[in-house]
Amino acid sequence: MYFFKPISDEVRLSQIVFNRRKKTMKLILGSIFACIAAILQAAAGFLPGIGYFISPLATAPILLCSLFSIPYGVMTYLLTIMLLFILQPTELIVFPFTTGLLGMGIGASFYFFRKRLIIIAAGAILLMLGIMSLILIFHFPVLGPGVSVSISFLITGFIFAFIYSWLWVEIALILFKRLKRIIIQ
Repeated sequence: MYFFKPISDEVRLSQIVFNRRKKTMKLILGSIFACIAAILQAAAGFLPGIGYFISPLATAPILLCSLFSIPYGVMTYLLTIMLLFILQPTELIVFPFTTGLLGMGIGASFYFFRKRLIIIAAGAILLMLGIMSLILIFHFPVLGPGVSVSISFLITGFIFAFIYSWLWVEIALILFKRLKRIIIQ
């Protein structure tokens, strides 16, 4: 079945090759990814309307950087948070718990797990935990003020998070194959 197929070993081999590169190159790459992620996430504040369709793309740079190296992915995640503090502080509460957390979770899952289903489920669980912590702990209406938390919401939310995570895993594999030649060589 499709979900039980292992992800190719190219990801693991690329991680090994990436870790052999000079530290300066890895820092520059991480900072470029952080700048791209901050600009994409801040688009919701700078471009009302269309920016809300652009801001979910901030997952990609965090995901790709953490796919190559978890420590540099964490560095990119934290640097993006600092850049958002300067560029668009209103997006600062949404990014660490949704977009950034999903990218970090899926990228780290590629390192720890091999099966596609487990990678997708790890991303979905982290996304749901982030959304639920925003709603329940911080009382931030990330889904709008009219959404109440109930069992049916949790089930529907997890199904949406699973599909959204699946989409990002497939996008990450496509981007990885295209960027592998540029970043690794």
